[in-house]
Amino acid sequence: MIGIEEIAPEALPAFWDAHIRYLVEDGIISDDEDIAYFTGAEYRGTIEAHMRRVENRHHIVYFLRGGQRIGAASFCIYKDEGGKCFLLDFWVFPAFRGNGTGRRCFEALAQYAKVDGAEWYELNSEKEASVRFWKSLGFTENGTDEYDMPLFIKGKPEVRYDTDRQ
Repeated sequence: MIGIEEIAPEALPAFWDAHIRYLVEDGIISDDEDIAYFTGAEYRGTIEAHMRRVENRHHIVYFLRGGQRIGAASFCIYKDEGGKCFLLDFWVFPAFRGNGTGRRCFEALAQYAKVDGAEWYELNSEKEASVRFWKSLGFTENGTDEYDMPLFIKGKPEVRYDTDRQ
């Protein structure tokens, strides 16, 4: 069973240390400019400010198994976009990867986020192994974002048009 521990903005320093290690060690970022951005006050301050919002609040959570932290995620639920849950980060710590742990973490996250209004999911992914993982969970490609990074969605409600209207 996977549990969720919500991180308060005041408790972020330890998370930020784990976050930058994840970004570098998993090969998500590699150059000094990106490292400076993700460790800088602008990025971190924006995330922290969004965690304090009432509408479209940003969440940062740890995944727990047996009371031990085994991974983390960062996401925002946009209720004004039909309950879109945008996953900014999602990772299982290297020592706990395999045997379906990532799948169980996403299932726990989906249940947790649903309580706060999540109806569907969107994320960026370009690493081959990550893309395979997300596709195995039913995510499908959905174009690119403003930085030309591939977008993936799961569960987005279809837009239906009334063709009988004149």
